[in-house]
Amino acid sequence: MADLKIHPVRVVLLLNRSPYNISMRVAMLSYHTCPLAALGGKDTGGMNVYVRELTRSLGKVGIRVDVFTRSQDEHVPHVIHDLGNGNRVIHIPAGPEIPLPRDQWSHYVPEFAEAIQRFAVEQGVSYDLIHSHYWLSGLAGLTLQQVWKIPLVHMFHTLGEMKTRLGGTWEDPLRRQAEESILGGANRIIAATPAERMQLQMLYQADIRKIVVIPPGVDVELFHPVPVADARERIGLARDAQMILYVGRIERLKGVETLLRAAALLQTRGLLAPSCPCVAVIGGDPDHPQEEMQYLQELRETLHVENVVSFLGRRPQNELPHYYSAAQAVVMPSQYESFGMVALEAMACGTPVVASGVGGLLYLVRDGWTGFHIPDSDPAALADRLQRLLTDPHLRHELGRHAANVARSYSWERITDQVMTLYESVLAGTPETDEVPDHAH
Repeated sequence: MADLKIHPVRVVLLLNRSPYNISMRVAMLSYHTCPLAALGGKDTGGMNVYVRELTRSLGKVGIRVDVFTRSQDEHVPHVIHDLGNGNRVIHIPAGPEIPLPRDQWSHYVPEFAEAIQRFAVEQGVSYDLIHSHYWLSGLAGLTLQQVWKIPLVHMFHTLGEMKTRLGGTWEDPLRRQAEESILGGANRIIAATPAERMQLQMLYQADIRKIVVIPPGVDVELFHPVPVADARERIGLARDAQMILYVGRIERLKGVETLLRAAALLQTRGLLAPSCPCVAVIGGDPDHPQEEMQYLQELRETLHVENVVSFLGRRPQNELPHYYSAAQAVVMPSQYESFGMVALEAMACGTPVVASGVGGLLYLVRDGWTGFHIPDSDPAALADRLQRLLTDPHLRHELGRHAANVARSYSWERITDQVMTLYESVLAGTPETDEVPDHAH
């Protein structure tokens, strides 16, 4: 008993039969993308899922959350009660209420922060803590932190310096300076993996004491193994058909080109039946293609894999468990991935994942246990791993079984407990340390 340590704040809360400070109110900032937006769009992905599901999970334990996002459609109600337990998405007019090109995103951040302040005054609402996401929201968060005199917790999701070094798409020249300012001003930074924490330290000289590793979670009630026959019937796939699946945004760093080139190799080896689209790509808009989608459609023709590769466009999230469960493998051939939410969702559905050995995927996907690692931009290595999975049902089953078991440790209930512990420590003024233990991998 001499070694037992009890946090005094926790004792009071437990006596009140709640593990959390349920009077807490959080301002969640997601400036450039709404958590209710359909997935697979140009600027929607894992961050949308994270903000939405964390907000819902916080609501279940009694935490009030308002998610502020820039209004992109004047016809959408500015306040939407759609995240459960009274938690709201609030669309803040800042600049024209239309989708903006990336080079204009940062222009309206000051207006966004000012409008949030007005909303709080008009509604008579005060907040205990700000939780911002992505660098643009972090800039607004710094302003609100100073005005409201409350703590700021920030999560980057992706790092501009990493994307620039990998030759990614255009980045705002303000981004590097903004990320450094956020690292200096925020009370705590949440990193999705130890790799991201190391990148922050090495590339930005960040104070490691501020950075706590808490991974995103997965909705294990939605994402769980569906009997293969049922899943395939639901999505209209023949029971004996093969399917390799990609889910995500259509952009260069996601590595979809590598998947198409691997598909060409598998077709040459006679492993993909030309009568069935065996490689399914979910994301983007194939009917109104942006630059990268158009390039991939042309590459599909050049590689002569038009009969085996299908671009399915966006799919609602509640349909994804059926696609994951119907697939022999889910592929994440990214050149950069801060975490890899799609990999976690696929694992929760009992499907092995073949992923590039980069960033968060190195920690999430366990090579030879829940799937395989491959070098990024290496179609031959990807084709070899997929060949093993396509030709060895026992291996697929074992990797899928292990994947589902690992994914359960990432339930939102567990992740929310870690986030709440962080919130409480910040509000209590706990010194900057790794007071929240890293998630076990």
